[in-house]
Amino acid sequence: MTMSNHGGDCCKSGPGYATPLLAMSGSRENLIYVAAIYTGTGQDKPDYLATVDVDPSSSTYSSVIHRLSMPFLGDELHHSGWNSCSSCHSDPSCERRYLILPSLLSGRIYVVDTKTNPKEPSVHRVVEPAEVLEKTGLAYPHQPHCLASGDLLVSCLGDKDGNAGGSGFLLLDSEFNVKRRWEKEGSSPLFGYDFWYQPRHETMISTSWGAPAAFTKGFDLKDVSDGLYGKHLHVYSWPEGELKQILDLGDNGLLPLEIRFLHDPTKATGFTGCALSSTIVRFFKNEDETWSHEVAISVKPLKVENWILPEMPGLITDFLISLDDRFLYFSNWLHGDIRQYNIEDPKNPVLTGQLHVGGLVQKGSHVFALGEEDETFQFDVPMIKDQRLRGGPQMFQLSLDGKRLYVTNSLFSVWDKQFYPELVEKGSHMLQIDVDTDKGGLSINPNFFVDFGSEPDGPSLAHEMRYPGGDCTSDIWV
Repeated sequence: MTMSNHGGDCCKSGPGYATPLLAMSGSRENLIYVAAIYTGTGQDKPDYLATVDVDPSSSTYSSVIHRLSMPFLGDELHHSGWNSCSSCHSDPSCERRYLILPSLLSGRIYVVDTKTNPKEPSVHRVVEPAEVLEKTGLAYPHQPHCLASGDLLVSCLGDKDGNAGGSGFLLLDSEFNVKRRWEKEGSSPLFGYDFWYQPRHETMISTSWGAPAAFTKGFDLKDVSDGLYGKHLHVYSWPEGELKQILDLGDNGLLPLEIRFLHDPTKATGFTGCALSSTIVRFFKNEDETWSHEVAISVKPLKVENWILPEMPGLITDFLISLDDRFLYFSNWLHGDIRQYNIEDPKNPVLTGQLHVGGLVQKGSHVFALGEEDETFQFDVPMIKDQRLRGGPQMFQLSLDGKRLYVTNSLFSVWDKQFYPELVEKGSHMLQIDVDTDKGGLSINPNFFVDFGSEPDGPSLAHEMRYPGGDCTSDIWV
């Protein structure tokens, strides 16, 4: 039996689960892999993949138990995905064995073996950026997703010079050899970032961060007005790769980053989180097979004192949807809060939980928010294990049963240094939030705190998280 065949699955099935609802009854997570970054911190160390023990019965609970250092410097590990997921569940020849780790800055794509020893994964192969560039012209690889065919699709954010006009999608075969670009000629996106495919509706939709030449230098509002950042969703035919429609989200959809369809593969709707405009935009298919969009949730900016601007956006940087499509969670990286919305009616999300776990306006900060009649206030943020929470909530991972939300706080090393210099100096941390899935609500687990500021090689920046058995942001059902 492969490591991806969990209790309740037929031993002859492929990886993952037959349906999202069956996944919710899968095994509880015991390990989480966390991308940990030294690139951009001033420390001459390689990025690494941390294995974190999340089993409450374990003596090493809430700690890093293994570190897989990459063989090179300057990678900037960012997002990750699996060689095989629930999209391959009907194929018993497939197994979820390899974690795919693209490096946003160096362009290397690491293939990490997690099966031989799940607690101590190892590098299986490195896809070299020169080969990708030579065969496709693509650089700045970002988000991988496995396909039911066994191939892998990786979004790439630009060309070798960091121009957004060179963005597109890299297709790798099941042995991680470069095949070609996925999209048809003339169908490259305006900007690249995340994507999600929905085979039953013959559609893939991708989002827009910005030109690598701009965002790798730090955030500058002028770059937005100069057109170096995106505000578009790109609708592709699936699996053909023809760009069918571009949805311009306008000023209400600046910098759409993560994108998720509802997990139910019959549903032709989903959401994207737009960072700068601090909105969650819902997209949906019309009767004529075209796609439309509308703002589903909007976070008001805070009027502030002692900051670079008179108003501070929430900056929605990550979000996810529970496997039963009941709840949506997102992070306001600058405001410092996590929100939970009931989306059983996707057109009318209802706020059911909110929790401050950091941010620029927490008590003790030099930044103050202005309320009615210009009175100042700051948010209460709890201390965990006598530690003051640094930075703001950023990347999420949710347990399969939807009851535990894991949170890290690094966005991108250059942006971390710009907005949260303390994060680079003292390192990231990882939290676990308990979720009320009956009535809604969020509370912090006081017994869980992984301090990446106390790592053996110095403070590091913690970004995306993955379970060995798959999760709600990597698995797609077909």
